[in-house]
Amino acid sequence: MTASLLFTHTGGGTSTVSRILTFSFRKEAYTPYTELNAVFEDTAGTDTGTVTEVRFFVGGVLIHHGIIDKLTVTEKNGCRTGVLSSRSFSCMLMQNQMEPGLYTRVSINRLMDNMLSIPYVTHESSADETGYIYVKQGSTLWDSLSNLAYKQLGRYPYIRGTNCVMFSPAAFPGEYSYTAAELLSQGEEVSEKRLESDFHMADINGSYGTYDLNDPDVSARSIVRHRYFELDRQYLYDPQSALVFRDKYACRGWRRAFCSYSGYNGEDISDIVSFGNVSGERICAVRITCGKRGIITELSVYHDRFLN
Repeated sequence: MTASLLFTHTGGGTSTVSRILTFSFRKEAYTPYTELNAVFEDTAGTDTGTVTEVRFFVGGVLIHHGIIDKLTVTEKNGCRTGVLSSRSFSCMLMQNQMEPGLYTRVSINRLMDNMLSIPYVTHESSADETGYIYVKQGSTLWDSLSNLAYKQLGRYPYIRGTNCVMFSPAAFPGEYSYTAAELLSQGEEVSEKRLESDFHMADINGSYGTYDLNDPDVSARSIVRHRYFELDRQYLYDPQSALVFRDKYACRGWRRAFCSYSGYNGEDISDIVSFGNVSGERICAVRITCGKRGIITELSVYHDRFLN
């Protein structure tokens, strides 16, 4: 199995890199972009000053299309080596703010098609205008999408493919099943560093004591972390939902089961996987690496307040 980079240059020209020495690719359900780091042999003489974007293929499958965060080419002893860091175009959903205010009759179609245009970023089609969003000073487009997804479906948005924003689980997911003999490893992990035990929100007068939430599962782990915040006008229709949303988000990726195998079979976020004690669960993270052992894929499923 091979991997390759396709650079696009100013003026529309392209160049291909096929001698990749190492790479690490990652995407996961709570991160609104894919991330690629690669080291390659630059036999083509890449002009760093003209590169504008990169596509990354594994086994002929396009899994990353993004901007150039950083590209360094170094020549030593007659050999040119390139080091690339890139995030998918969807990272700009977190880098663009919306005009503050109240937005009614909002759908994912309206937010993505009318508010701001980001190259190559697409979305699932839905004209559902249930609810409203309240954009605070400094809020990003991703913040608005996250709040809208929670109000409409009780879910958190994710990126499928290279740059497609999704609210719903994939309607036609790929299905993958691995036996122990096909795997390099499998295991489980718990991460409690983001957990918060108590949430407190001010009321309309700025006073605390009306809206509180304690997470008993977190407190049972002897974790004490209190968070205070002002009234969230995003949830005036049900103020307690503001605390529930924050609790769910703090628990993201809390527990996960994972497996790894040699190669890459095309898995994506929201596809379905079975291995070990995991039976027909949605994939929440995909990590692909390449080094001395060749290409290795790690798949993760999360067990938290949003997923599985």
